[in-house]
Amino acid sequence: MDIALYSDRLVIRSLQYQDWDNFLSINQDPQVNQYIREPATEVVLLAKFESRLLPWSIESGDWLTLLIETIDGEFVGLMGFYCQDFYSKRVEVGYLLSSSMQGMGYGTESLQTLVDWGRLQFDIHKYVAVCAQTNLPSIKVLQKVGFSLEGTFLQHTYLAGKWIDDYQFGLVLAPL
Repeated sequence: MDIALYSDRLVIRSLQYQDWDNFLSINQDPQVNQYIREPATEVVLLAKFESRLLPWSIESGDWLTLLIETIDGEFVGLMGFYCQDFYSKRVEVGYLLSSSMQGMGYGTESLQTLVDWGRLQFDIHKYVAVCAQTNLPSIKVLQKVGFSLEGTFLQHTYLAGKWIDDYQFGLVLAPL
């Protein structure tokens, strides 16, 4: 499934072979990943990248990875879409924005576009997102799109030598 979504300032599209350098750099950027995970090796990331290039369907159990760029083609980041439960129409979302593109509203704009697309394309009932309790910029993005805090996972992620708590956010949509 080739995907191309458009907002006022962004294009959100299927990952392509020529996106490797951007995929690698954002996944190895310590600042971008400070709340998410330890940056992986190039070998691990190449395998992940190649798996994300394969055809995707919502029932596949795989993450859909999309590239975010400005209308002018400047790399903004990546976002993901993962169907946790097809029967319940529950999807997890995630995003990584390049350090130079943070704080410009691109996270909110791209997430809102993805939420709207998923609702129309797949009649999604609920979106969920997991976010480090200390990741205030990401928390603000989720809240601006309408996500609500649903709970806390205590000592949920081991990162940089310590356990961190994660928040679980949810967004329930009315039926179409």
